[in-house]
Amino acid sequence: MKSDVVDIRGQIHAMTDRAVLFSDDGDRDGAEWLPLSQVEVEKHSHGVATITLPAWLALDKGLI
Repeated sequence: MKSDVVDIRGQIHAMTDRAVLFSDDGDRDGAEWLPLSQVEVEKHSHGVATITLPAWLALDKGLI
């Protein structure tokens, strides 16, 4: 059975009360805003994080 959520490790470039600007390659120019209502953020050091999000959202944002 396929999982409907994915974990992606990458860089947090900015964060607001409602969204996180995230890229999987560290490039801010290609970063995508992800709504915090749809994702879980596990912060690591130096702005690196693992984002857990629905597979459909990751596909829509070009993260997978």
